[in-house]
Amino acid sequence: MDSVLNVDSLTASYRKNKVLNHVNFKVQPGTLTAIVGPNGAGKSTLLKVILELHPRLSGTVSCFGSTYAQVKSRIGYVPQRGTVDWDFPTNALDVVMMGLYGRIGWLKWPKREHRELAMSALEEMGLGSYADRQISQLSGGQQQRVFLARALVQDADLYFLDEPLAGVDAATEKVIMDTLNTLKSKGRTVMVVHHDLQTVEEYFDHVLMLNRTVIAHGATAEVFNQANITRTYGGSLRWMGDRLG
Repeated sequence: MDSVLNVDSLTASYRKNKVLNHVNFKVQPGTLTAIVGPNGAGKSTLLKVILELHPRLSGTVSCFGSTYAQVKSRIGYVPQRGTVDWDFPTNALDVVMMGLYGRIGWLKWPKREHRELAMSALEEMGLGSYADRQISQLSGGQQQRVFLARALVQDADLYFLDEPLAGVDAATEKVIMDTLNTLKSKGRTVMVVHHDLQTVEEYFDHVLMLNRTVIAHGATAEVFNQANITRTYGGSLRWMGDRLG
C-alpha cells in the first residue's frame, strides 16, 4: 500500500537550535496517528515543516507522492488554538468558509452552496446556532470545534491537528474524537499532536513517538510501551501506572 506521507531525513532548526534531526517515517492511508513527545521535542515544528510553514535544513517530504504545494487542496490543518488571533472581527460561519477558499477562489464572493456546506460542517460540530456569533465570544472548546469544521469543509484526504484536545471540555473532546474516527472510517488519514499519554491507547491506532528524532513509530499496540515511553521522555512516568509495564 502506498504511503500518503513520506518524511525522509528531515532536519530543521529555530535560529541555531536544531529541533528536528534526521526524522524518518511513512504514514499509511486510513490511519489515526498520535504524535507524542516532551515539550520541545519538535512536534509542532514537524507539522509546520510538512506544511511548508517553516523551512527545513535538509531532507524531503512528500504527500501522495508529490510536494505539499502540488497537493495542498487535499490537506487540512488545525493549528494550536493559542496561535490564533481570536479577536479578529469575524463570525463562526465566515471562519468555516475560509476552508472553501480553494473552491471559491480568492477575491470572489461565496455562493449559496458554499454557505450551505459551511453551515453543514458547523452543525456537524453542534454549533449550528452559533453561526453568526463572533469568534471571540465563543468558549475555547467552541473555537476549537469551529476550526475543526473549517478543516472538515475542505473534504481533505490528509489532516494535521496540533493539540486539538488541549484545554477543551469533555463534550468537545468527545465530538472531536468522534469526528476523527468518522474520518478514519472513510479512509482519510489523520495525524494529531497529542499531550495526554493516558488516552493514546484508547484514541489512536498508530503513534509516532518523537524527541527531535523518531524514537518509535507504528501500531499503538506494538510500539506504545514503557520502554519506548522512557526513551522518548528520558525517564519513567510513574503516573502511567502499571498499564504499560
